[in-house]
Amino acid sequence: MIAPVHRVVVGGLVTLAFTVLARWLRGVSFSGAIAGAVVCYVLYVAEGPAAFATLVAVFVLTWTSTRFGYRRKLGLGTAQNADGRTASQVLANLAVAAGCAASYGVTRQAPFVLATVAALAEAATDTVSSELGQARSKTARLITTWEVVPAGTNGGISVAGTVAGIAAAACVAIVAFLTRLIELKWVGIAVIAGFAGMIADSLLGALLEERRVLNNDWVNFLGTLTAAAVAMLLA
Repeated sequence: MIAPVHRVVVGGLVTLAFTVLARWLRGVSFSGAIAGAVVCYVLYVAEGPAAFATLVAVFVLTWTSTRFGYRRKLGLGTAQNADGRTASQVLANLAVAAGCAASYGVTRQAPFVLATVAALAEAATDTVSSELGQARSKTARLITTWEVVPAGTNGGISVAGTVAGIAAAACVAIVAFLTRLIELKWVGIAVIAGFAGMIADSLLGALLEERRVLNNDWVNFLGTLTAAAVAMLLA
C-alpha cells in the first residue's frame, strides 16, 4: 500500500531533524546516523508519527542509560564508544522493528504494528538493563548457571538491571499506546515480548557470545527478533 504523499514528505523532514539531533548528541556515529535515518524514515512512512514517537522514546531511554555511570563503565571496560553507536549496532537493535513496520505498510496486518513495538521495547529493555546494571552493580548472576560474575559479563543479569529493563519496556509500550499506535490490550503483550527478548539475549550471550560463536550485534538482532515473534504469537 502506497503511503500518503504528505507522510512521505514530512517523514523525510522529521527524519533529517532527528538524525542531526541524534548525531549532535553523540548518540550515534556518522555511520550509525545513516542507518538510523533509514530506520526512522521507514517507521514514519509505514506507521506514521506515532511510530516515530515510540522510536524517540527508545532513543531517550538508551541515550540516558548509556551515559548514566559512564565513568564506572569506563573502568569496567564496557562503556559505549564516545562517538555513539555504529551502523551495525543501530541495525542490530532496530532492523527488526523497521522490517515489521515495512511489513505492516505492505499488508496492513495489525499484528505487525504490535511486533514493531515489541522489537522497539526489547531494544530499550536490553540496553537499559545492561547499562544500568553495570552502573549500579559490581557483580551479576550468569543466567545459565547463576554463578556470580563481574558486571558486564555476557549473559550476566542483575536485579537492578532487570527491573530497569522491564520499566523501559513499559515506557516504550505506554508511549505507543498514548500516541495510539497500539491498543491498551496490547501494552502488556509488548512488555512481555520485550522481556522475553531480553531473556533470549542474555541466554545467547552466555551460551554463544561468550564462546565467540556470535558477536554482540547478532545477539541483539536475535533478541529483537524473538520479541517480535513472541508478540506475533500472543497477538
